[in-house]
Amino acid sequence: SGVAWNESHHCRLLAGLVPDQFQMCRRNLEVMHSIVRAARQTKSVCQKTFADMRWNCSSIQRAPSFGPDLLKGTRESAFVYALAAAAVTHSIAQACTSGELPLCSCGSVPSEVPGPDFRWGGCGDNLRYGLQLGSAFADSPLKSSKLGTQALKAMNLHNNAVGRQVLSDSLDTKCKCHGVSGSCSVKTCWKGLPNLGEIGSDLKSKYLAAIKVTHRLIGPRKQLIPKEMDVRPVKEMDLVYLINSPDYCTPNLHLGSLGTQDRQCNKTSLGSDGCNLMCCGRGYNTYTEEVVERCHCKYHWCCYVVCKKCRRKVERYVCK
Repeated sequence: SGVAWNESHHCRLLAGLVPDQFQMCRRNLEVMHSIVRAARQTKSVCQKTFADMRWNCSSIQRAPSFGPDLLKGTRESAFVYALAAAAVTHSIAQACTSGELPLCSCGSVPSEVPGPDFRWGGCGDNLRYGLQLGSAFADSPLKSSKLGTQALKAMNLHNNAVGRQVLSDSLDTKCKCHGVSGSCSVKTCWKGLPNLGEIGSDLKSKYLAAIKVTHRLIGPRKQLIPKEMDVRPVKEMDLVYLINSPDYCTPNLHLGSLGTQDRQCNKTSLGSDGCNLMCCGRGYNTYTEEVVERCHCKYHWCCYVVCKKCRRKVERYVCK
């Protein structure tokens, strides 16, 4: 992230680029800041989205050297590929809007007729340009690489497309009010994207409902179809995976499971972050921690706030 990205030889500094991505980097150096930012956002959003689950996306920190949990066609890899594909498009689309990129600017004015109480204006996110460059960058390793099976490539390409479609569907109307003393007599509106965390939440729902598939010849070409006969056909918006994940309860390097020993859990929760589920029935240890917080804050005219520091003891619970 500290690279200036102003000379083509900088492209050699990024590990894991395939030849098509390397050429794209050389031709579009100014876009690389957005791509690096997207990689960083993918890591942090994935870890926040799965913080309360046994698999907490910690393995993404080793990217681009993925472990088995993200290499073998699991539902976890389905989520990460979809999120990363969405993140690249999201980052480029917003970089156009902020004026970071010389070859693009604001998104085009929406074709729908504005309402009686607003007009189109402002600077919308350039989703079209983001999709164009984002898909070229994210999909090229899957189209050119000799690594991985055909089934794995088809799965990852499908999940990349799901990530971009979820992002496209999230494009929403955002407005700013104008008028005397803050009245909203006139509204200027544009089309904008939500933050990537919202996309992560939408994709987590799809992760939980992902369909296990197999890559089989149907007619003239191979397609991804459900492994189980009684499951509905795969739709464009379904995340798909090829192999079952481990339960992530105990460490197993061969399966990419780090286990949940020493993970913090919530004693009162019945959900995935609860001590029973998180600790896989092994039980938990309790310890007390002292935390320092701001308290008794007072506002002083004008214009600052003075707070005291309070100490309190909190109980923490960690899996055995």
